[in-house]
Amino acid sequence: MRKKLNITEGIFPMPVLMIATYNEDGSVNVMNAAWGTMQERNTVALNLTESHKTVKNIKKRGAFTVSIADATHVTEADYFGVASGNQIADKLEKSGLTASKAETVDAPVINEFPLCLECEFIEYQDNEYGCGVIGKVVNVTADERVMLNGKLDMSLVNAIAFDPYTHGYYRVSERVGEAFHDGMKLK
Repeated sequence: MRKKLNITEGIFPMPVLMIATYNEDGSVNVMNAAWGTMQERNTVALNLTESHKTVKNIKKRGAFTVSIADATHVTEADYFGVASGNQIADKLEKSGLTASKAETVDAPVINEFPLCLECEFIEYQDNEYGCGVIGKVVNVTADERVMLNGKLDMSLVNAIAFDPYTHGYYRVSERVGEAFHDGMKLK
């Protein structure tokens, strides 16, 4: 038997994405955005309203980075979601994390998060069903600590996901199958 639930952002898991930009004065702004996905292999879509300081920065600089939050930094990741860049100018400093300039775009990389997508701003969609910021991924970097035999090992990334039903964060780290292979057993 199934039980009826309230309508919410009901897809689980939702990624915990750290969107980083430079402010007008060159300082670093970071926000937590669970409403984001890949539209295509090299296109990111972030459902962000124009009231966010991050969106203003993206439009002004033409770039941003998207980092995957990890379990080690869940407190800092959550802080970037509950503190507004419109009200707190030094969010990165208060978090204790550090940043460096991205290799290919005018945006910061948060050093402590293990996986980062460097993105060029394509457009802002603003309609009833628009999804906000669209960006082209032009570079992807990973910390060496999440690499195994020269390849990214997602179990080492220790990514976290957001649960919209209970507002919890969950570790996403165990591989349970082989995509494009396991289903072939039923073909």
